[in-house]
Amino acid sequence: MPKGVHGSSDGEVPYMAYCWSSMNLIPAGYMAKRVKKRPESVKAPGVEDVFSLSGCISPDFADYINFWKHNGYWLFDSPEVIRGLAKRHAVNLGDARFFYYEVHDKEFHESGREWRPFRPEFSFGVRVAEPAAKQLEGFDVVTFSAGTNPECSPLSCDALADEVPVNSHCLLSSFEEAKRLLESGKFDKSEPGPFRVFAVYSV
Repeated sequence: MPKGVHGSSDGEVPYMAYCWSSMNLIPAGYMAKRVKKRPESVKAPGVEDVFSLSGCISPDFADYINFWKHNGYWLFDSPEVIRGLAKRHAVNLGDARFFYYEVHDKEFHESGREWRPFRPEFSFGVRVAEPAAKQLEGFDVVTFSAGTNPECSPLSCDALADEVPVNSHCLLSSFEEAKRLLESGKFDKSEPGPFRVFAVYSV
């Protein structure tokens, strides 16, 4: 069960949320996904399945954007919102797995080799109920060329996991590793950025 609510529906963000730190993570929301085993396109032998935020390999529970119930990070404020939508639209969640995400407060722009602050779309509101219990599974790097919903996770979508160390869920082991790889240009030739770093939790 969620233990508290983070965010605002009026566009106000605490100043400290945008101060640079080595790992300043903000509650972004939840998603239910149908996790898939390692695809043939990913050769990294240690990868068993794909926990990427992107829906390219492990799809979201539904084409959820058309429901217009997501928050400003294009995720959901609580698992209950997802379950309510699934019931209303007759979506079977039997094989879905729930994840909770936190996002670093800056995105990396490969063209300028710099980190820039970004804000969620507050016209949707952001009131994320943080989980009472969560298990960190790793860190994902996700493209946001349109600045709206999550697009590609190059570790899995572009099989970048074959070139960098990842865990059994095709995720990086730390934020510092994600930051290092981005700044070294490892993601430059994968998909158009900017890139955001997410902590991925099972709930």
